[in-house]
Amino acid sequence: MSSENRRGRGKRWLWLAILIAVGMAALVTFRVGSRPSIQIEPAMPGIGRRTPIVVQMSEPSRGLARVKVELAQGDRVEVLAEQEYEPRPAWKFWGPATEHEQIEVEVGSETLEHLETGEATIRASAWPAGTWLRSPDPQIDELVLPVRLTPPAIMVRSQQHYVAQGGAGVIVYTVGASAVEDGVRVGDWWFPGFPLPNGEAGVRFALFAVPFDLEDSNRLLLEASDDVGNTATVSFVDQYFPKAFRRDTIEVSDRFMERVVPAIMGNTPGVEDQGNLLDNYLWVNRELRRRNAARLIELAEDSRQEFLWNRPFLPMSNAQVMSSFADRRTYLYEGREIDQQDHLGFDLASVRQAEIEASNRGLVVLARYFGIYGNAVVIDHGYGLMSLYGHLSSIAVEEGQAVERGQVIGRSGETGLAGGDHLHFTLLAGGQPVNPVEWWDPAWIRDRFAAKLGSSFEFQP
Repeated sequence: MSSENRRGRGKRWLWLAILIAVGMAALVTFRVGSRPSIQIEPAMPGIGRRTPIVVQMSEPSRGLARVKVELAQGDRVEVLAEQEYEPRPAWKFWGPATEHEQIEVEVGSETLEHLETGEATIRASAWPAGTWLRSPDPQIDELVLPVRLTPPAIMVRSQQHYVAQGGAGVIVYTVGASAVEDGVRVGDWWFPGFPLPNGEAGVRFALFAVPFDLEDSNRLLLEASDDVGNTATVSFVDQYFPKAFRRDTIEVSDRFMERVVPAIMGNTPGVEDQGNLLDNYLWVNRELRRRNAARLIELAEDSRQEFLWNRPFLPMSNAQVMSSFADRRTYLYEGREIDQQDHLGFDLASVRQAEIEASNRGLVVLARYFGIYGNAVVIDHGYGLMSLYGHLSSIAVEEGQAVERGQVIGRSGETGLAGGDHLHFTLLAGGQPVNPVEWWDPAWIRDRFAAKLGSSFEFQP
């Protein structure tokens, strides 16, 4: 190669190096990050006691350099969250960087001092990466939210709320227009309120249960909440009657388990064999019992919002009580304790395959094999009040069928977890089993239920 060619080639490499150097200098001088994107997503339509807010920020070219979330109200600005990051160098197009950030904050009267009713602005700022010469302005997005700090008004209208442990009750009340949810809270249980039929605007009622294991009546509260979480509560119980429930011991034999367990598991989809007869029995007595209880709560949530009955509930005719409500049962196998469960109903027996009558008028919502209850019927009486008839040998009604008080719905039997031919009868309010003795008593219904509802419930003793 001639010296002239070598000089020409050297000049080209020189110019290439100069161009690269100029390009790199331009990058480190002028290549700032792109404009970040911001999304502010509140979990509620306003700010109340504690409103969760999620802020999404993204910058894919060099990554975020800094982010900040603030709340502004009047002249006050409070920083809710702030973070700085190390973006990619201006000359680098890949490598570690924070391209996306999600910030979660909670704002409200319980998290911020001096918050006032009115409006507040959630301001989110995101800075792109800069260079030694350029410092770009942040991208800013704002969301104005109403601030509501006053809970809904609530006032009890009914009187003489005398309730018993394991029993039920009803309360009539009014709520303010801002309420979006109201009812009775009893510990972990929630019993929703409904408009009082033929009542004034804003007048509502709630049918509630008192769980058999509730010892503290102070946990019975009337409650109303608005759409931003402000909640008003009122204690309303005038007198509480605690109950001492019986204890019972049941001997579990191989013969009993061999009779009932395979039949229950064979009629229950999705059951997994636990490996031996005793473990299968314990799974049925514990887990399947829990699943059945959960299903009864689901049925109550779809209960008709109307009174489908107006007469006292009927007990089983000519029946002997074999086991009563809320008996605490201890199960023994070969002399040792293997389980404890609560019997949340009445066991009633007369003759084999006795006719079983509907305790009151209603709509059949379940008529099939149902776990520990075997062949069972559940009747909806409206507003979450339901009756269950278990261990039937046969079923004479279909789901969706309307039934009258005293109508034959099946015959007693020993399907499910039954040691002999009988009826297991449970009454439920909102999915919570309650003592049916109250509902068998016309005087109790008249004084504790119908009297509070007035003309909205036409009771016929």
